[in-house]
Amino acid sequence: MGTGTGPDDRDQLPRPLSAPEPGQGPGWAKLAAAVAVRVPPAEIETIYLFRPIKREGREWGTAVVAQRQPEGRLLVYTARYMLVVRGKERGQCRVEVTEVALSPAEIVAQVMANTAERTGDVEPPVAVGPAVWYEG
Repeated sequence: MGTGTGPDDRDQLPRPLSAPEPGQGPGWAKLAAAVAVRVPPAEIETIYLFRPIKREGREWGTAVVAQRQPEGRLLVYTARYMLVVRGKERGQCRVEVTEVALSPAEIVAQVMANTAERTGDVEPPVAVGPAVWYEG
């Protein structure tokens, strides 16, 4: 008699689901729509995506969006969502987009690179282009 975990049973064990692409999913889609109201997608330089947090039937996501300005600086926004993923209120979402800074591009990149260290997060935010959320 086996324990159910022998070499012949490996193919029957559940396999881990592949992780979604950064910034993809229903909460991110709602956040992308809210960002597009404030920032024309063609003017977005970079989107920094933080790893979403899931807890107690809710998902929280944060992105930092850098918008190109004529003088070569970036206008920086913090964009957040909270999505209910379980329960009676499933699908309800709150989004917030807040202008937070006007800064040279190299400073924004440096701050984002140092964010994981300051917050104690294991992973730094992922820098992506606007094509992750918007076509064209």
